[in-house]
Amino acid sequence: TSITSAKIQVNGVHLHYQQTGEGSHAVLLLPGMLGSGQTDFGPQLKSMNKQLFTVVAWDPRGYGKSIPPSRDFPPDFFERDAKDAVDLMQVWFVPFYWKGHNISILFYVGIRDVSKWSEKVRKPLEELYGHKYFAETCEAWVDGISRFAENSDGNICQQLLPDIKCPTFIIHGEKDPLVPQAHAEYIHKHIKGSR
Repeated sequence: TSITSAKIQVNGVHLHYQQTGEGSHAVLLLPGMLGSGQTDFGPQLKSMNKQLFTVVAWDPRGYGKSIPPSRDFPPDFFERDAKDAVDLMQVWFVPFYWKGHNISILFYVGIRDVSKWSEKVRKPLEELYGHKYFAETCEAWVDGISRFAENSDGNICQQLLPDIKCPTFIIHGEKDPLVPQAHAEYIHKHIKGSR
């Protein structure tokens, strides 16, 4: 099965997504900090079992090919992204598996300044966004996430986890530099029936 790349209007913005497979299990892949469906999930789009899964990798508003609009980080940006993701998935399946968006509040001093990033990490994102947009959006992302550390003791969604009723498959990147394994373990423990 080929990979479809398209845009669809969701909640007033045109969101880019890539979709492959024809399986009855829908898998939604959410990119991490400033990533895109392609940069973060190219291998998964190519190699996941296309008879078992329907795989959708998307670019949240202001990321990847979902520009315009420019990315912003209002206090409710996680909720807005979640609503966009759910509404996007209504096109495919109502129940779906969720990967990503488990962002750590722990920051290294140099993360805000992209010039201090390794070329291996920085270069693909600069190619995707251009240096100026990438640098400005990274600074805004750090500022947006930092607000969670100042408010609610860093809590982003802990109280909502027990309310999740859909089948949930939690995948964590072993080499993820921002999100410790403990996040995935906590989420698994607090979403009933998750795997």
